Amino acid sequence: MNPVYITSIGKFLPGSPVGNDEIEDYLGKINGKSSKSMRRILGQNKIRFRHYAMDKEQKALYSNAEMAALAIRDALNRNKEALDHKIDFLAVGTTQGDLLVPGFASMVHAETNLPVMEVATHHGVCASGMQAMKNAYLHVRSGEQHTAVSCASELPSRVFKHTRFEAQKGLADRPVPFDTDFLRFMLSDGAGAAVLQHQPAASGLSLRIEWIDNQSYANLYDVCMYAGTNKENDGHASWHDYSSIQEAASDGAINLKQDIRLVNEMPKVGVNRFFELADEGKIDPAAIDWMVCHYSSHFFRDEIFRLLQLGGLAIPEEKWFTNLYTKGNTGAASIYIMLEELLNEGHLKPGEQVLCMVPESGRFQTSYMLLTVVGSSNEDRAVIEERQPEAPHLEYNEADDVQAYLVRQLVQVWIDFEQKLAHVPVIHKLYSHKFTLDDYKALMENIRQQVIDGSQWIARAASYIAIEHIDLRSTFIAHARDEHRDFQILERNYVAVGGDISTIQSGEKNIGSEALSAYLFQRASRENPVDLIGAMWIIEGLGCRMARYWGEMIRDQLGLGDEEVSFLLYHSDSDEKHFERLEAVVQHPMLTADIAARIVKTAKTTARLYLLQLEELGNV
Repeated sequence: MNPVYITSIGKFLPGSPVGNDEIEDYLGKINGKSSKSMRRILGQNKIRFRHYAMDKEQKALYSNAEMAALAIRDALNRNKEALDHKIDFLAVGTTQGDLLVPGFASMVHAETNLPVMEVATHHGVCASGMQAMKNAYLHVRSGEQHTAVSCASELPSRVFKHTRFEAQKGLADRPVPFDTDFLRFMLSDGAGAAVLQHQPAASGLSLRIEWIDNQSYANLYDVCMYAGTNKENDGHASWHDYSSIQEAASDGAINLKQDIRLVNEMPKVGVNRFFELADEGKIDPAAIDWMVCHYSSHFFRDEIFRLLQLGGLAIPEEKWFTNLYTKGNTGAASIYIMLEELLNEGHLKPGEQVLCMVPESGRFQTSYMLLTVVGSSNEDRAVIEERQPEAPHLEYNEADDVQAYLVRQLVQVWIDFEQKLAHVPVIHKLYSHKFTLDDYKALMENIRQQVIDGSQWIARAASYIAIEHIDLRSTFIAHARDEHRDFQILERNYVAVGGDISTIQSGEKNIGSEALSAYLFQRASRENPVDLIGAMWIIEGLGCRMARYWGEMIRDQLGLGDEEVSFLLYHSDSDEKHFERLEAVVQHPMLTADIAARIVKTAKTTARLYLLQLEELGNV
């Protein structure tokens, strides 16, 4: 039997942290009324920030599978090896996937674009993440596979949006039951992933898995956290038994609920298993350096502490670790997100023991995992210089509802774009100080043609703007004039770092650049194509927000001078001026709700295609 090591861990938390005062801005107020239970629930769980994978209009920014894939990509990028073609097995856990069928692991596998492999879906509540971990662990331990990925992802926010409850006839004359309202302010979105191998990482720290223990107590308890039935209606055992899906939904059978009368049993079940494992010799409380416990609320933490102390096997409070209060309760993903912070932010030392505990209230399960830290912490830890996403500033008339809507939507598009940008391999290499001169050359070779095309599609768009909007036409023409020679700066940088001018000038567009160029020229060839300011929002935004940041990082990592990264440094300054023109269009009298919607869609499409251009470097 092989030893098994976690050699890297990654996470994905969507959007910016959401404070307590903003929760109902995202989930919405049911029938326009704020929840009477919210303050009480937040006072008990003490969560201060969480993340939601939807915007304030309750539109999803990611699918659950996309979040899982982004966490997996983060774990793979943090690994010391290039593993994309070495993954043999993928195990994924979640509470609710995106589809009823097929299995969630299949959907995640598709999003990762990893090769053909064996997959397994684990469906449950919090323990499903640990079930996935144990499945991956056993595959590697048995020798059947050498490299596996275990992942858990949760996206509960979309089932808690106010429109879900406002559409239920059973709630027309009464508030949302506490068993449902309780979870609205307890759960949030996020994903985590771990790479498991039969040997530790070549450098840095790894976590050796000593054992994993998963136990179900469903034979002893009724369901506690559930969706798909209504305990108040004895006539239907399952939502399938209703005459229609609409009837089941109206009766609240599809709502995610927590039986408050039963949930207090969860700490008792978990602590009892702790005592059993201690009696079996698997846990020595004195040897534990870190106790990583997924308690869903601060309320349960105090109860777990109390019960352990009563049993005389307490682990000192200073050894307990959680990020519940800042990352939120992400269910099955929580244990991964906690371990990610411990491992990647320098808390661990070789030889330390980490005990993980995941109690689940679904129908009561308890999971434990014992880890030993191995490797060397003397080596430089990878520093990820990824910033918190922040949209470029855009001036607008806040009293104008259409302008306000447009800017809100563009900001959400940007946040989503910047988050995904950080996970594109070439950019992640830059952020993790693994960027090479060849990466820089490849980047310049692959974006040159898009830089040339930029002034051309803007000029074409100008020619299709009607004469009655000549001020807008002039804005587009001025923009095209400013940019039509930018590619020459790029070429000079390329030659300055040792590139052959004929190589960059003869290069073909990669498949992402082809798609981006074709889309922008197609949009530019329509009547009054002012929606292209959505494209400018993304492309010029890169200049304002990222160009100098990237340029200085490339310069410093590669030991270059300003003149060798001048294209990026120049665009940082010039694109701020271009944003003034963008603001002129946003504030133009011709802006309508329909035009604003088209601008947002163009921004979304451009963002996705720009990511594709960077993902497909060299793929011509």
